[in-house]
Amino acid sequence: MSSQEENPEKSLLTEQDAAHGAVVGTGDPFADPGLPAHKPRIQDIDERAANRSERVVAYLFILSMLATVAFIASYVIFPVDKIVYIWPFGHVSALNFSLGLTLGVALFAIGAGAVHWARTLMSDVEVPAERHAIEATPEVKAQVLADFKAGAEESVIGRRKLIRTTMFGALALVPLSGVMLLRDLGPLPEKKLRSTLWANGKKLINMNTMEPLRPEDIVVGSLTFAMPEGLEEDAEDFQSQIAKAALMIIRIEPDDIKDKREREWAHEGIVAFSKICTHVGCPISLYEQQTHHVLCPCHQSTFDLSDGARVIFGPAGHALPQLRIGVSSEGDLEALGDFEEPVGPAFWERG
Repeated sequence: MSSQEENPEKSLLTEQDAAHGAVVGTGDPFADPGLPAHKPRIQDIDERAANRSERVVAYLFILSMLATVAFIASYVIFPVDKIVYIWPFGHVSALNFSLGLTLGVALFAIGAGAVHWARTLMSDVEVPAERHAIEATPEVKAQVLADFKAGAEESVIGRRKLIRTTMFGALALVPLSGVMLLRDLGPLPEKKLRSTLWANGKKLINMNTMEPLRPEDIVVGSLTFAMPEGLEEDAEDFQSQIAKAALMIIRIEPDDIKDKREREWAHEGIVAFSKICTHVGCPISLYEQQTHHVLCPCHQSTFDLSDGARVIFGPAGHALPQLRIGVSSEGDLEALGDFEEPVGPAFWERG
């Protein structure tokens, strides 16, 4: 009896392996089948087909560029609160829908163009690579560089200038979408951080009694907080306005005031300084009568109110701004203008 008749399953397995290109005759059913014969694509043998593929890739990259421009335009055109009806999504934000749609198209078109480029124009010849140690030998490094150069040549990026140009255009424009997202950090400050509600003739309102402050209300060694006349606590912008306009009112013996300008801008020893710390904008409320020092409770920046509110300790970068004050015809304390410098911590566009 022949060996095939004795073991028909092994004979069948050998025939199947041979049909799939496996190495036969070894008796190993898991032998390396080898690589199938390479089949050229139509783009490899027909230059017209290759040109068509090139145009498809270029169209996709151009579509990505147009979608990126549309993304940026959507930021400008659609207001945040605009709601539109879009079937089948229903009522949606016009801005969110347009941003999502245009950014999705821009990224998809780049990906689709790259995939189509790789599948139709780049070389698709299978190249086996033996496994090697993690540390590359000089020969391996040289081979990698050679493979990189060969890959660059096989990608036809040097010969297909239309693809190269449109790809660079799409990749250059897409990051602009991320730049436009910076708009969501909030509105630009413009000149809003440089001015407050204080103006010539505005009365100083006691934040506890909500009544105008008079010189006789301020005693030596006391600390009073004030806000500008006309600012209401139930106003929509109260918090943003008081964060710039809050005042500390302190009465110091005129002979104890060391700074000349501070003495000139005061009224009978009554001085008004910004309550907002120049470090990170915390409200200052700790006053020491004997030294005339105020302490920020957040990071312990200390200011000398008898010497132009200069910094004597802590991380604050500059003195507290002083508000020039006087007395109105009715006998109430009033501002004689706005702060001459921005209040609070320094900001990027501060000159």
